[in-house]
Amino acid sequence: MRTFDGYIHGVNLGGWLSQTSDTSAEHYNNFITEDDIEYIASLGLDHVRVPIDYMLIEEEDGTLKPDGYVYIDNCINWCKNHGLNMIIDLHKAFGYSFDPLDKTDKTIFFYDEALQERFYALWETIAERYSKFSDHVAFELLNEIVEPEVAEQWNKIALTAISKIHAISPDSWIIFGGTMYNNVLSVPALADTDDEKVVYTFHSYEPLIFTHQGAYWVDNMPSDFRVKYPESLTNYRKYSDMLYKPLVSAIYKEDLPEISSEYFETLFKPALETAIDRNIPLYCGEYGVIDLADDESKINWVTDICSVFDKYNIGRAYWNYKEKDFGIVNISDEEVRKKLAEKL
Repeated sequence: MRTFDGYIHGVNLGGWLSQTSDTSAEHYNNFITEDDIEYIASLGLDHVRVPIDYMLIEEEDGTLKPDGYVYIDNCINWCKNHGLNMIIDLHKAFGYSFDPLDKTDKTIFFYDEALQERFYALWETIAERYSKFSDHVAFELLNEIVEPEVAEQWNKIALTAISKIHAISPDSWIIFGGTMYNNVLSVPALADTDDEKVVYTFHSYEPLIFTHQGAYWVDNMPSDFRVKYPESLTNYRKYSDMLYKPLVSAIYKEDLPEISSEYFETLFKPALETAIDRNIPLYCGEYGVIDLADDESKINWVTDICSVFDKYNIGRAYWNYKEKDFGIVNISDEEVRKKLAEKL
């Protein structure tokens, strides 16, 4: 399996140019600065994944917003200054949002050609602007496709987008993932391609009942629910019964071992086999533990999952650097912060 060199140890900058209700210049100028990029580099990481929403760089009618691109430009320059690579991740597209707090139709984008043409046009604009940085800037097509029923349509859209982007920027890495919120189990259903600059991605918050304990945005999750890591597979399955099944489907996969690094290795196996068979790099764009979890459990979980990433040289980006209920820099205990960062 080819590797996604230069994108092995990373962190997400969520909450800056995406998933924020504050779209003021003050927020964009101060939430992330070059000092943050310098600090991330000091942790020994090699890249940042930068989620962006379409509203940052285009109006609702599709008109270009040049000021929004300035923040992306700045981040690229900061990364170059401090030896980091960068992923531009389209977190929200016109007509599509994964966010459960956005009460929107999660399927219409995949059947609406006008929305898809708007999507292609946006990526062509991004490719034209950043093709000259192809040696250290990668493109991620769209964050977290939710509904399994659109898998075939999404494959067609993704392959079309890849073709259009590579017609402009042939040397840029392009990343795309599957359904069920980018569940690792959806990787085998991704379209095969002989394009040598394509990466398969997945997200891993398994067991979700642990990593998202008490999360207000997860349907049916009690705000006071707490659980440690590790616990038994039986207990995690029992606790998961109260949540939306497609969201927690991985925990019910047959033949899973008890919770440990072997649990993750078994869970990732179909994705790994697919990536190896097709010689396509595999990348985990998000993994992380909510701040409500106890510190010892956080370290235990990160130790287990990262040992599997290391074993198979799977690139990854921790969610999240700052705030968004997962922030590394918001951990009050400096020793815990350091221990966590060492595993990433």
